Amino acid sequence: MPHAVLDLDFSRLPEGLEGNGACDGALVLLRLDGRPCGQALLTLRGLEADDLRERLLEAADSGFWEAWLQRELGLSQPPPPAATGLAATVAVCTRDRVDDLERCLAALLDMPDDDQEILVIDNAPTSDATRQLVERVGRVTYVREDRPGLDVARNRALREAKHEIVAFTDDDAAPDPLWLRNLLRNFSDPLVLASTGLTMALELETDAQITFQRFGGFVRGFKRVTHDAGSLDPFLAWHVGAGVNMALRRSVVELVGPFDEALDAGTPTMAGGDSDLFRRILAAGYRIAYDPEALNWHRHRRTMTELERQVYGYEAAAFAILTKAMLFEGNWAAGVHVAKWTRRQIRALARSLLRRPGATAARMQLAQLRGGIAGPLLYMRARRRAAHGQ
Repeated sequence: MPHAVLDLDFSRLPEGLEGNGACDGALVLLRLDGRPCGQALLTLRGLEADDLRERLLEAADSGFWEAWLQRELGLSQPPPPAATGLAATVAVCTRDRVDDLERCLAALLDMPDDDQEILVIDNAPTSDATRQLVERVGRVTYVREDRPGLDVARNRALREAKHEIVAFTDDDAAPDPLWLRNLLRNFSDPLVLASTGLTMALELETDAQITFQRFGGFVRGFKRVTHDAGSLDPFLAWHVGAGVNMALRRSVVELVGPFDEALDAGTPTMAGGDSDLFRRILAAGYRIAYDPEALNWHRHRRTMTELERQVYGYEAAAFAILTKAMLFEGNWAAGVHVAKWTRRQIRALARSLLRRPGATAARMQLAQLRGGIAGPLLYMRARRRAAHGQ
């Protein structure tokens, strides 16, 4: 059964919820005075207008309760960073997904005009549809990159951008109007090389989308956090956020290197370009800021086959990164993570096969296991292709 996705401010709740009759439940982004602070999975069946507040309080997560109690008790919260006054380039790397891209560009063009540049990097397209869309929309710069690979397209964006800060989102995402401003404010710290934000589900209309959200989706919490290698193991850098919602200083290329073109979509490894770059940023002694007020909405994969492939790709990429660290960087500390992953996967698979409460479906657990096993060989194959410009 489809779930609605709602964006509600607890300080200004509506009289009731209209237009969700076909949905049994709803995933609710909860705000307080405009600030995202938590989420709730709400049952809509039998919900009366005057029950909304109580139902939300019952379903809200710990992030909301902490923020709500702080407000009710009058406890001060750390102020957000001051605006930097920086202008940015926004890059959308895309391939043959015009419908998604049109929605994404509409959201980007709805942001306040802060002299931002918007680039569309059309990666190895099979038609002229993306160029035609960009020409029709206007106020967007079109760049064609014929070498396939998401990280190839990201590196092209870093070269083409006219501003020092480059923000990235995906074509199947729709940023909130203040997304870019809230990413940029984190660069007031000169040691911050990257800023990431909160990404919520745009829709939950299929079992696959609901399953991915139950995995955790792209949510990394509702507190602003600045990470460094002292607070987060660089090999766990995926905790800081995802490439669907990130901004980088262009100087990252000189300081830690470009995106690894043997990783992510369009390569045998399928994912991991963002996590690998985050890992190298932390390992080099720089910082990454996570800011939940930099809000983005993402359309998750709609079919279980797509989701299974995505889960497989995530684990393949994780092991590709560990392989890279050990064989090409001489960082044998990665071996510790290989051992931990193996133990964790065996326990998780056993829970799935025994159908323990809360266990991941065996189909998805096996996809993760297959991906991890294949990751090293896939990375070696991808490196050979990248070396030959393929």
